[in-house]
Amino acid sequence: MIRIKLLGGIAIVALLSAAAVAQEARVTIKKSDQQKKVDVLIGGKLFTTFIYADTLEKPVLYPLTTAGGTIVTRGFPLNPKPDDPTDHPHHIGLWFNFENLNGLDFWNNSYAIAADKKAQYGWIRTDKITEIKEGTIGVLAYHANWTNQAKEVILEENTRFEFSGNGSQRVIDRVTTLSAAKEAVFTDAKDGMLGLRLAHELQMPTTKDEKFTDGKGIVTLVKGGTDKVPTGNYRSSEGKTGDAVWSSRGVWCQVYGKMGADSVGIAIIDHPKNPNYPTFWHARGYGLFAANPLGEKVFTNGASAKNLTLKKGESVTFRYRVVISNGKTPLSPVQLNTMAGSFAKK
Repeated sequence: MIRIKLLGGIAIVALLSAAAVAQEARVTIKKSDQQKKVDVLIGGKLFTTFIYADTLEKPVLYPLTTAGGTIVTRGFPLNPKPDDPTDHPHHIGLWFNFENLNGLDFWNNSYAIAADKKAQYGWIRTDKITEIKEGTIGVLAYHANWTNQAKEVILEENTRFEFSGNGSQRVIDRVTTLSAAKEAVFTDAKDGMLGLRLAHELQMPTTKDEKFTDGKGIVTLVKGGTDKVPTGNYRSSEGKTGDAVWSSRGVWCQVYGKMGADSVGIAIIDHPKNPNYPTFWHARGYGLFAANPLGEKVFTNGASAKNLTLKKGESVTFRYRVVISNGKTPLSPVQLNTMAGSFAKK
């Protein structure tokens, strides 16, 4: 932006960069080994908490907030709000896992699974925080093991988060490398991989009840509502909107809606180096927002499939950017295309 000011008849030109207009805030990180959590603060305000407690079947970022402090993730089951839907108790904040790894279901595992069925599910057990760095870009990295119920390791996970933000945005860059401790087979499945459960306000409005079936044939009923709280909608880089985004592919997808006086948007951006780029979007109106490159069989009605096998010692890396914005309007497709281009070069 160019600003011109006249002083005594002389034009003084000041160049203000976008970085100067939207100054990056400092990221500070507070770790609690006893509680097995790490708080991430941006500009002195809590943005999110990395939770890796033994009571959870996977590590999560929960909750997620805008720069203005509005929580954009569902409260249930960790901190339920009065109007929260209570379906899918495994949907907590922002997470990364998959429905079918060596026959084990990592995605749907939660406290709600009966004890005699637990052996069919998998855990992601975080054992080490490997890096913490503060600054205009905050870094949090950890090591975890993807295991069966007996704690036998299938995959080792190394994940690095980079957090940043300014007066109207919060950004998470996530890079996750999975290394096979033994042969690891990801069998094409609907439920995966980077998942986010949205606050009630960001659901799409509907009065219809819907039923959803997981890979084991378990049916979950999601109740429609008559309240006026949901205001959300989806749009993708390919011009898809609403329910049409589900099962489509795209470089990015954004959900947006009104939360109080703000227009809030959350975008997930895929990376060209990811497997099966551009990803399929597992984006449901009831509030599940996920990027799943390995669900091709379901998303194409069986026309093709994407199974991924890692032999012992092999690895695969997944990269995603999550952008949370608030203000008068959500980020535009032009802005998101620019962000996607920048992320692709990173």
